[in-house]
Amino acid sequence: MKIMALAKKESQDILKNKIYLLVVVVQVFIILGAFGLAFMSSVVSDPALLDDYGPSKALKVGISEDLRNSTLAEDLESQNVNLYYYKDLDQAKELLGTRLVAVIEVSPQPEQNVTVDFNTANVFYPVISTKVSNAIVKFKTDKRLESAGLNSSQIQKVENMVNLNIVPVNEKESSGLALNSPYFVEIMYGFLVPFILLLPLFLASNIVTDSIVGERERKTFEVLLMAPISNTMVIFGKTLPILSFALLQSMAWIFLLDLLRVPIYNTLTLFFILLFIGLGFISIGIIISMFVDSTKEANSAITIVLVFATFILFMPLFIKAPYFEVILNFIPTVLMVKLASTPVLNFKTLLYAAPTVIIAVVLFLLTVRYFRHERAIRL
Repeated sequence: MKIMALAKKESQDILKNKIYLLVVVVQVFIILGAFGLAFMSSVVSDPALLDDYGPSKALKVGISEDLRNSTLAEDLESQNVNLYYYKDLDQAKELLGTRLVAVIEVSPQPEQNVTVDFNTANVFYPVISTKVSNAIVKFKTDKRLESAGLNSSQIQKVENMVNLNIVPVNEKESSGLALNSPYFVEIMYGFLVPFILLLPLFLASNIVTDSIVGERERKTFEVLLMAPISNTMVIFGKTLPILSFALLQSMAWIFLLDLLRVPIYNTLTLFFILLFIGLGFISIGIIISMFVDSTKEANSAITIVLVFATFILFMPLFIKAPYFEVILNFIPTVLMVKLASTPVLNFKTLLYAAPTVIIAVVLFLLTVRYFRHERAIRL
């Protein structure tokens, strides 16, 4: 009952603190902003998606008046590229970077070499370069086939010898992802999903540090130390509500991501991993609070720890080295990516969580030990 009373008091302190509640709201905006950024960056980097979602009118290309109705112009227009014809291409090049994204120049026959000037600083450069490259390849192929004596109908048959018909299978079992883009999948599951789920746990370590150091500054910490309750129960009383508060947020963010059509798989297993990650962060926060004397010092120390932890947790997500794969699999964020992105649960994957569990338990035991030491000194 005493531990429940302590946990209830801690819960009330959290709910009464408007800053903590404001941070929860801020996290919602961070999630929505990150999702929107991933969505837009995926659209502007994929020609097909830009045609469906993006402002195709921004794809403006300058081309010579002599190429009007040419196969090059027709292919570009079929790819939703807006062509602006100029008799003098020098005038078009002056508009490059302001009105135009690219300028295409074709030398006179018989060579007809194609030169393209791009505005590489334009956000649509990846898309327009892909579309222009595809059109140039087709243009050169047509010219080679024409020089070989083929007419337009024969050229069309050569270029379309195979008709590919895509037959969708098991559409009802599809994930219904917000955007059918490899880049979107990679950035969401490969970075943003673990980042979003760990945000509340980062906050939890700060909350527990503020709680203990705050009690010292209010001179109520000694009262807590004199309470007839064991060291472990005191730590549990402090940890339980804060960890529960953080895990509830992580589960809420999973639900929010699902509403945004970013399905998260293996939720229960993820909850288990987040539980021990949160326990580890909170234990670190309690240990830090034992060595500092003010909230300012505590915030500085926990910030340094979180920066270091962020580097350790997220840097492996960007390492593409097969010979490091065995080691990287033990990093919690790498494990979270594998669990969240596929419905298949491999028992071997669960074994990779063992170091996370062990480290969290060890940190908690160290927390109890340091708290016992602190209690003995002060009493």
